[in-house]
Amino acid sequence: MRKQLKQLRKALNEVADLNNAIAVLGWDQETYMPGGAVADRSCQLSTLSRVAHLKATSSRIGKLLDFLEPKADHLEPDSDDARLLKVAGRNFRKMVKVPAAFVAEMTKTASEAQHAWAEARERSDFPRFLPWLERIVAMKRRYAEFFAPFDHIYDPLLDDYEPGLKTADLKAVFDTLRGPQADLVKKIAARPQVDSSFLTKNYPKLAQLKFAEQVVGELGFDWGHGRQDLSAHPFTTNFGIGDVRITTRVMKDYLPCCLFGSIHESGHAMYEQGVDWALSRTPLACGASLGVHESQSRLWENLVGRSREFWEHFLPKLQAAFPEQLAGIGLDEFHRGINRVEPSLIRVEADEATYNLHIMLRFELELELLEGKVEVKDLPELWRERMRNYLGVVPKTDADGVLQDIHWSMGSIGYFPTYALGNLISAQLWEKVNQDIPGLPRQFAQGDFSGLLGWLRQNVHRHGAKFEPMELLRQVTGSGLDAAPYLRYLENKYAEIYGF
Repeated sequence: MRKQLKQLRKALNEVADLNNAIAVLGWDQETYMPGGAVADRSCQLSTLSRVAHLKATSSRIGKLLDFLEPKADHLEPDSDDARLLKVAGRNFRKMVKVPAAFVAEMTKTASEAQHAWAEARERSDFPRFLPWLERIVAMKRRYAEFFAPFDHIYDPLLDDYEPGLKTADLKAVFDTLRGPQADLVKKIAARPQVDSSFLTKNYPKLAQLKFAEQVVGELGFDWGHGRQDLSAHPFTTNFGIGDVRITTRVMKDYLPCCLFGSIHESGHAMYEQGVDWALSRTPLACGASLGVHESQSRLWENLVGRSREFWEHFLPKLQAAFPEQLAGIGLDEFHRGINRVEPSLIRVEADEATYNLHIMLRFELELELLEGKVEVKDLPELWRERMRNYLGVVPKTDADGVLQDIHWSMGSIGYFPTYALGNLISAQLWEKVNQDIPGLPRQFAQGDFSGLLGWLRQNVHRHGAKFEPMELLRQVTGSGLDAAPYLRYLENKYAEIYGF
């Protein structure tokens, strides 16, 4: 058995190497690649994706799994080997259902579509992106059919990001959240609005980048095994545990964009950097799920980065970097300003009270697209209608509406709900870590984030994908997915800020 395990690991290492090479090309496409290279890059990605898929679904791996899986009972259930067999087996059985030719076609289409999306977004020209999105939606329907029968056509797509979660489960979660979050927004709207005008002054871009890099370095992002660059839409990628990249974007007249975007992505990155090196180059060397991943980015961005104690430490440094823009702004005023609640057009800039409403909108549209209830050409108007209904604001341009997110151009239908799940999980983890480390926020005020990072390393990061998301959550918190901690967090936070 030892011999076969070693052979399986070697085969999976080769698949991981190919996927990491694909990630390098994808990162370059979004950061430094010249626009004229799209056709070449899409072919390169298509070829490598096909080769990686063929290797991952090879008869060699299949035979090794057939031999090893029946013997897994002889291993410690939570050992690396036992968990590797479980995850590798699950992945193999999913991947063999998808033809390599389809994987190549999907990768090429998504690569070209991302370039089309970037151009369309820059020009606020949805018709330019329309044929690409129609192709992607049609292909995602085809993809789902590889896994028929299913309870809902969305289930196979959701499972790619959140293993084991069903569409019906997700609808139930959103039904639980929708009413309380809408009520909270109404309560806040009835109170005098806080001032955040100091956040929209002219902040030089290079100074913003320098400060953001200083912040994420103090939080624990390892610059010896990572870097930050600019992209049209912030993201995190990695080419192994030792090379994790983040990107951000900068708006000279809106300070939170770069700063909180960098903190958000560093949360993802510190998760990847914290995976146990023993899991390197295997299917376990990644997050448990996208929901768990988003819990890390949302925890650092919001529960830490928008806390009063965080800014006890960082506000003097920020004021030193921008003395004119922040002259006379005290800690309480700054804290209220960065937590201002106001329905807005852009998801990544949305406050915590309204953020999940943006996700519900996208989730509903994805369901209707896959079910064939709406057509892609109708999305801009539907977007405006849903924004009016959910948030009371309407985008004047498609760049601020249906074109604002990169995910659909990447073929990532099923991804958006994980942001809301991440919010819920982050609050559950937050309650637990504060029980385990009394006075944790006071450590932030002293510029010490090692206690929180160390707790996350021990309880979440090091495990990688060894445990399924709900299994990991129960292991850490003693509870399954629960919206109550998140709703408590929001209610307590905004009652203090808005005085209700």
